[in-house]
Amino acid sequence: MARSEPKTLESLLPRVLTRLAGESGRAMSLMPIWVAAAGANIARHSRPHQLEGKTLIITVESAEWAQALTREAASLCERLNERLGPGTVTALAFQLESR
Repeated sequence: MARSEPKTLESLLPRVLTRLAGESGRAMSLMPIWVAAAGANIARHSRPHQLEGKTLIITVESAEWAQALTREAASLCERLNERLGPGTVTALAFQLESR
């Protein structure tokens, strides 16, 4: 049996966080991935809430942010999957923050 090259923590972390989010249903563990994929400005106004199958539910602070991010959902999914692995997140859903 051939041994594969050791993996770095940086390469393993996104998959571990995704697994934790999927098993717990809570996606807050994906916040570092969300910040990297969405950017700091978007992340200040939104956060991962829940991972339901392959749909990542994002909590946003206003309807305006939900609309803006809905328009960017395909590219956000693509950037998330670059970090989490192909097909990990196939859809984003947005919900307003409860206050």
